[in-house]
Amino acid sequence: MILVIDTSAALCAACVFDPDSGQELGRSVLDLGKGHAEHMIAVIDDALAEAKLGYSNLSKIAVSVGPGSFTGVRVGVAAARGLALALKVPAVGVTTSEALGAETRAAWPARKVLVVTKAGDRAALALFDEAGNTIEAPRLATFDEAAELARAVSPVLAGDMVPEVLARILAGFDLGPQRATADIRYFAEIAARRLSDGTMPKPLYLRPADAKPNLNFALPVKGG
Repeated sequence: MILVIDTSAALCAACVFDPDSGQELGRSVLDLGKGHAEHMIAVIDDALAEAKLGYSNLSKIAVSVGPGSFTGVRVGVAAARGLALALKVPAVGVTTSEALGAETRAAWPARKVLVVTKAGDRAALALFDEAGNTIEAPRLATFDEAAELARAVSPVLAGDMVPEVLARILAGFDLGPQRATADIRYFAEIAARRLSDGTMPKPLYLRPADAKPNLNFALPVKGG
């Protein structure tokens, strides 16, 4: 069984997924905005309880590695790494863009998908082909760049920054979910197919953190 965690945006979500049957056995989702760390373990426990399983039944941990909130991604990745070490099971990362792309293809099969999510005052952009293969891995872009790419390849658009792209395009486009992250099930479906390479998931940060160190409390270097 796979435990899947997503704290990359406002949601604190977990589900238990059976890769053999392709069925989701239990889930728990809280729309928190902030404070994921305080609720993460309770959300995981609730998902396991709904599945009527325990930690000992888990054979893999999967987690959203972003793009997304710096703090949220860090909380989820830390939880996944800790559980994988404690349970001695592999852990894999799934990008938020991949999951949103998969959720979009469920409604719009055999179409290219352009995922555009918020990254500060810019966009986190990723492009997938008709089979879900990555054409462009998540990267920073301006909204004008995203609009130009959309005009060039005519994809289905998904992500919470779709309105910013549409504002720059005159022609109509088919739309997928306009959210910052995907339903937890789509992380699970990708994770079920993803083999671990033996390394732990790492956060995918496309831009520097907004928070800056407070230099007012820095001590002078001796002899400086």
